[in-house]
Amino acid sequence: MLGDWKPYREVIRNSVRRSCRKWNLEYSHAEADQFYEAVPTWGPHPDVPEGLAKVAKEIPLVILSNASNDQIHKNVAMLGAPFAHVFTAQDAQAYKPRLQAFEYMLDNLNCPPEEIMHVSSSFRYDQMSARDLGMGARVWVKRGHEPRCEGYATHEIDDIGGLPGLVGL
Repeated sequence: MLGDWKPYREVIRNSVRRSCRKWNLEYSHAEADQFYEAVPTWGPHPDVPEGLAKVAKEIPLVILSNASNDQIHKNVAMLGAPFAHVFTAQDAQAYKPRLQAFEYMLDNLNCPPEEIMHVSSSFRYDQMSARDLGMGARVWVKRGHEPRCEGYATHEIDDIGGLPGLVGL
């Protein structure tokens, strides 16, 4: 993720290949591609559609995703809210957490980082970069897959259902 941009299918294949090597398992391109093909079938967490729909009525929503362009639209459709902009690593030619991905988004939004509220459940891929770029508010969604990292988030919520209240809706 931190090196030069490669197509997401290749990133997935490389990840599966490394995992197979670690666990002394046989690697198969076809099996690795099944992981890639599964991404557009993943639905959101149950709390996401309602929470985002409430916020979208008042605040433009933007996505910066590590997914590829051929995958992202199916995932966005399942989120249940309108998005003003959708940016991918493929567009930026960089994956999060690289600052290049965030800078691409900021350049295209023509918006200073201090006017953005960045919402994510990942310190590693989102919150640290958002803080380094000076994003005004950084909301950490406590999904339980990463420990809390002091100093990176400015707010915490248990799920996206808490986002409308956080922004006064």
